[in-house]
Amino acid sequence: MQRARAENKDLLNPSEAIEFFDLSRRKFYALLKGNKDFIVSYKSRKLIRRTAFEKYLMEGKAPTSRLMRAFETFKEWLYNVY
Repeated sequence: MQRARAENKDLLNPSEAIEFFDLSRRKFYALLKGNKDFIVSYKSRKLIRRTAFEKYLMEGKAPTSRLMRAFETFKEWLYNVY
């Protein structure tokens, strides 16, 4: 049985989210510090709500000045995709 692709899943584990959004681990975990609306806890695991994370990136509001360029890039990329 084949695993579901990330774009077809509502919840992603951190590794899937990093790969799907093409982020470095450092940038991904920096993003997690900013907004917690897209994080779901399941037992001891933290999962990412894909659509909520996409919306967060689409807003283009970086939690820190170091992430501003990454947010602008994602915002443009997501608007081109959708």
